[in-house]
Amino acid sequence: MAKKDLRHDGDIARAAKLQPIAAIAEKAGIPEEAVIPFGRSKAKLDEAFIAGLADKPQGHLVLVTAITPTAAGEGKTTTSIGLADAMRRLGKRASVCLREPSLGPCFGMKGGATGGGFAQVVPMEDINLHFTGDFHAVTSAHNLLAAMLDNHLHFGNALDIDPHSITWRRVVDMNDRALRDIVLGLGGRANGVPRQSGFDITASSEIMAILCLSTDMEDLKRRLGNVIVAHDRAGKPVHARDLSADGAMAALLKDAFLPNLVQTLEGTPAFIHGGPFANIAHGCNSVVATRAALGVSEWVVTEAGFGADLGAEKFFDIKCRKAGLSPDVAVLVATIRALKLHGGVEKTHLEEENVHAVEVGFANLQRHVENIGQFGVPVVVAINHFDADTQAELDLVRKMSAEIGVDAVICSHWAHGGAGAEGLAEAVFRKVEEDPANFHGLYPDDISLWEKARMVARSLYGAEDIIGDCKVQEKFAELERAGYGTFPVCMAKTQYSFSTDPTLKGAPVDHIVPVRDVRLAAGAEFVVVVCGDIMLMPGLPRKPAAETVSIGSDGHVSGL
Repeated sequence: MAKKDLRHDGDIARAAKLQPIAAIAEKAGIPEEAVIPFGRSKAKLDEAFIAGLADKPQGHLVLVTAITPTAAGEGKTTTSIGLADAMRRLGKRASVCLREPSLGPCFGMKGGATGGGFAQVVPMEDINLHFTGDFHAVTSAHNLLAAMLDNHLHFGNALDIDPHSITWRRVVDMNDRALRDIVLGLGGRANGVPRQSGFDITASSEIMAILCLSTDMEDLKRRLGNVIVAHDRAGKPVHARDLSADGAMAALLKDAFLPNLVQTLEGTPAFIHGGPFANIAHGCNSVVATRAALGVSEWVVTEAGFGADLGAEKFFDIKCRKAGLSPDVAVLVATIRALKLHGGVEKTHLEEENVHAVEVGFANLQRHVENIGQFGVPVVVAINHFDADTQAELDLVRKMSAEIGVDAVICSHWAHGGAGAEGLAEAVFRKVEEDPANFHGLYPDDISLWEKARMVARSLYGAEDIIGDCKVQEKFAELERAGYGTFPVCMAKTQYSFSTDPTLKGAPVDHIVPVRDVRLAAGAEFVVVVCGDIMLMPGLPRKPAAETVSIGSDGHVSGL
């Protein structure tokens, strides 16, 4: 079937002839004995092989990020896949590293997370559904800890846990608003101790963040043991290790800890592993997957969640800081449609040419370019092309990008796969050669947590300052006194604006960022600074995507 006849992502994915996973591994230089097959087209990598890559030369690391997200979409995942395919077309040993999709968004509003058009990772249906079971393992490990906590209360509470201090909820990998707030232990003494709690979605679990930040199994077990679930009546923290839960949790995560290997439509090796929230957590794929890819590839393309103010900042200040990674270049994805929205155009008028709106909206792109530069990382802009884009609009973005010292490359990978991103790949190669990175974090470890949050808000969000009431500021002080002051901060705010007001588009300045709460993720080793309402259990929309998903007599899943 010709490309022009295949317009639906599912049709394109099903029409692809997948290579055996052993062939993909061989292409990446991974020996057969290091491959643990999950059927014909999926595999995990052996831990011993991954450990052995530590002394190998490391490839170049490319981060794909984006301007502030809009309803028009930007296309980070599609661009990441297209760029990796383009690099291989140009003769480089390249691979792509992505997060795993969560079932909740797949059946809710967002849909799948395997790219689109002719820039996809496959098998699309498997990856978007149960894949290799990693999300289920995280769910089980998280809920085992919750069960052991309630069991401890039931059998006398030897640790003298204050039930009102319990912060450890349960998780499920599904959008289900009815589980946000529940009461546990009803039905009499045999059913446990009644208390109020609830469910979050699995992607928001601290166990998921821990899985993605751990460097090996020993590090994983250490971090799991450090998870704080409650406080005793004297105010001392109660850890997972105090409940003797950490060993069993690690056992449940034994296979989930191993990175997954699949392929793109063009046969490029794809490491897809882990899926932490890009708000309450750091929003990147696992450290072990990235390191494995860097050990077998000349070029590794990875992505971070949301816009660069959230995703790239956390990639740099949390993942790279903790894992010792050093990115060589960042690709900032934008669309003409999104720039128009930032320029004040209504969504219903995005198909109409509006050069002035693109010019106004460019301020958002420019802010992100400047922000990434603060980390010592050079930038290339990728304009993800849509049919309605006009030549005048595209020329303006290229001209304005050149004026701030960056190349803007028009990409058509959705329609043409890797061939449509070759110009972007060449620009990335050129940028790395001509403008080597001098990567560093935004802030040092030894300044206070409050100052770290203030620096992010002022330097990246354009804020005048951050504010917080006495209760919030005392929480910061308590964390400092408890020895957590060297942790990085994980800013939790709306992804739709540089400010905390999601309706404020463009590049607002001199706004105030209110800090409403601060939460410790002792196992993940960061401090979450809450700058707005956080939704950890999404609900389904009026017409959920699940209504269109089905399976035919041929075994093919449709509607994803």
